[in-house]
Parts: sequence; C-alpha cells; structure tokens
Amino acid sequence: MSKTDNDLPPLPGDLLWTVAAIAEYIGRTTRQTYHLLERRLVPATKVGNQWTARRSELNAFFRTQPAPDSTIPETPPTAEDPE
Repeated sequence: MSKTDNDLPPLPGDLLWTVAAIAEYIGRTTRQTYHLLERRLVPATKVGNQWTARRSELNAFFRTQPAPDSTIPETPPTAEDPE
C-alpha cells in the first residue's frame, strides 16, 4: 500500500500554524486568507479553532494553478459603460 503526500509526516519547518503565517506565506492579507480557507480554496486543515497548512502542499497547489488572465477587468462594467 503506497502513501500519499497527505499521509506522510510533515517535513521539519513545513507546517504553518496560524492564519497570519499562512497569509504571509501566500502573499495575502489575513482577511483574504480567512476567505480562502473558509471556502476551502487552498489546501489547509482546521485543528480545533486554528488553521494549519503545509508549505509543501501550498507550493504544489499554487504551481498547478493557471496564471491570472490579465485581459479580465478587475471590476465589472457598470450600466453607463458602453460594451
């Protein structure tokens, strides 16, 4: 029986134990990170009332995500904007 990455013990220094640490690691604000964690948009686990994540899993996750499309506007057009 083979082990998956989730079954393996974490590497020394691989765990991030607070939302603030996860946020700093992924380059987001704490508020943005809470949003991502609560919606399960990044790999992490809640231990009691504290979020934890593995650096190695975050690295693998973000390596597989497509780059943002720079042609998509940041805000949707308003009714006054011609299409």
